[in-house]
Order: sequence, then structure tokens, then C-alpha cells
Amino acid sequence: MKRIITGQMMMEYRQSLIDEEKSASTVQKYMHDLRVFVSFTGGEPVDKELMIRYKEFLLKNYLVTSINSMLAGVNGFLKYFGWYDCVVKTIKSQKGLFRKEDRELGREEYGKLLAAAKAAGKTRLWHILQTICSTGIRVSELRFITVEAVRAGYADVNLKGKSRRIIFPQKLIRLLKTYIGEKGILKGSVFITRGGKPVDRSNLYHEIQRLCKMAGVARSKGFPHNFRHLFACVYYEQEKNLANLADVLGHSNLNTTRIYVRSGWKKQVQILDEMELVVA
Repeated sequence: MKRIITGQMMMEYRQSLIDEEKSASTVQKYMHDLRVFVSFTGGEPVDKELMIRYKEFLLKNYLVTSINSMLAGVNGFLKYFGWYDCVVKTIKSQKGLFRKEDRELGREEYGKLLAAAKAAGKTRLWHILQTICSTGIRVSELRFITVEAVRAGYADVNLKGKSRRIIFPQKLIRLLKTYIGEKGILKGSVFITRGGKPVDRSNLYHEIQRLCKMAGVARSKGFPHNFRHLFACVYYEQEKNLANLADVLGHSNLNTTRIYVRSGWKKQVQILDEMELVVA
């Protein structure tokens, strides 16, 4: 029997991802990658030979990290329908040892962004950036920053079957209480759009990109997640405790946390030079 991917099968797979409580962004990513594969097949039946050709096509056109991500979505589809003989292996590669300097947000740039936001009267954005950077929360967790949470001094986050408590610094509590009072927010999420919905990653990304231009900060550093990353770096520099940082960030795997605290290339060069093991 020829294995032809139909629209109905794709919708069934999409529903299975939702049933597994995958995030909306993950579902969207998997379905996008599946559509890329379906387009590549051109209606051909799916078999191992086709999958190998697709993998070779990806190797010529995408970075390894993107390829493995794209294969994950397609392999998931194949496994769901029991086509295990078609599944292909991901590409093995050494994980990056250093943070990319051109994408790393530092304290100085963080300060520039805050100053630009304040000067432009972007008070909501100014408060959001400080909330993420001083607590290490994910953008998807912003909706849990509620009036009730601010008054309590912490937020209980429940996402994807996991629960954790985010503690707010005292200065942040004072800032947010003032903001809530000025905006007349009586209950619910503190950071909402004009339509009354919680601010999401897309809203925030575009705002930060515009802010980068105003502040003279490289747009390659203007990603919402970079503020969580900056929090992780500063926390680790102060505490030097990876396990505690993992708990604060909500990581169940320390290997994930290690990604956040990798040093940059320049820092590694400095450390090696300071070791003075080369005798001239």
C-alpha cells in the first residue's frame, strides 16, 4: 500500500499534538515543517529512500540545528501513523561551546533599552522588560503576572503539567504596584494589549525590535528570550549554583540550564590568557 500523506492525516496529527498538550508555538512549528516535507514529496509515496533524499535536501539548504528541528516534526508524524521504517536519524553535531557575541544581550545594552523605552513613554514595555529580566520568567509566563500575584509578592505558574513559584524582587513589586495604580488595573494580568488580551511573544518581539533601533542596540539581540538569558547569566555569576538556577528557571534538566551560562568567546580567551601556561 502506497503511503501518501493527505490533508486529513495532517489534521489528525495536529490534533494529536494538541492532545499531548504541546504549546501553540510547537504545534505551529511541527505543522509548518510537515508542510515543507509534503511539498518536497510532490505527491510521491513516503518510504525510507524518499526520507533520505529529503534529509540530503535539508543538508544543502539549512543549518544542522534547523535540520534536526525539522526532522523532529516529520519523524513525529511518521511514528504517529506507525511508519517507523521511514524514520531517519537526526544529524549528530557538537553543541556550541560558546555564546554568540552578536546575539548576547549585556547589562549595558539592557540599560540602553530601558532608557529608550522610558524616553519614548513606553511604560508598559519598560515594566515588562524589567519583569522578565529581574525574575527570569518566560514570555509565555507573563500572563501569570497578575494584580493578585504582585500583591502576594510571587506568582504560581502552571504550564504543560508543570508548576513553579516565581518570586518577585522587592523593587519590582513597588514598580508594578505603582504601574497597576496608574493604569487602574483592578485584577487579572498586569500586561495586556489594547484588546484586553495578555501580551504574547509576537507582540513583544516587534516592540523590542523597534526599541533596539531607537536605542542603538543590534536587532540581533532584540529577542524577548534574551532578557531571561541575561537574568540567568547574572544570577549564575552571583551564586555559582547551577542547580539553584535550574530551579529558578523551571528547568528539569541541568543540561538545559548549562546552555544559559556558557561564556562568550572573548571571555574564554581572557581566561586562557590569565592561566599563563605559555612560556615565551
